[in-house]
Amino acid sequence: MAEVRIHKARLQDARNVFDLVNSLSGDGTLLRRSYAEICENIRDFTVAETDEGEFLGCGALHLYGPHLAEVRSIVMKPEARGQGAGGKLLNALVAEAEEHAVVSVCLFTRIPAFFEHYGFRIADRDALPDKIYKDCQTCPRLYACDEVAMVRGPLPQIAVLGPRTIQRPELVQLQLSSTLPGR
Repeated sequence: MAEVRIHKARLQDARNVFDLVNSLSGDGTLLRRSYAEICENIRDFTVAETDEGEFLGCGALHLYGPHLAEVRSIVMKPEARGQGAGGKLLNALVAEAEEHAVVSVCLFTRIPAFFEHYGFRIADRDALPDKIYKDCQTCPRLYACDEVAMVRGPLPQIAVLGPRTIQRPELVQLQLSSTLPGR
């Protein structure tokens, strides 16, 4: 088994990041990202590769402010899973957040058991309004999301991008009455 190297992404990695992230966007596992968006944000990404330079996976750290960062678009190629590269990649992203003195790191996932091994715990998504405001408002699964919100560190006590609380549509209770005679 080849050694796994973790390093900050370079612009030359954008095509691999784009292809891998979008390979999982069709089923909603990851949000679709345009190639231009990947290029514009390539400095957020960290990549895992073999010591021979084979691309294994990627992840990004998005900074909201000193109160919160988000691990996003973290994904490994199917053939790379189980080799420890995902854990090394996650540790590098968390270390980067610590270098920036970020208090809390969050993520949304369908595999919470993996992230629990790295100090993340399940959180109420409403406690992360910056994340909700940034990405979730435009997601087609906004009110039917099956991802689990997780956080490492204390829950943020401030929000900088939008309202502190997220407005949810109110459900209106309908009273149905029969229009049949005698009822």
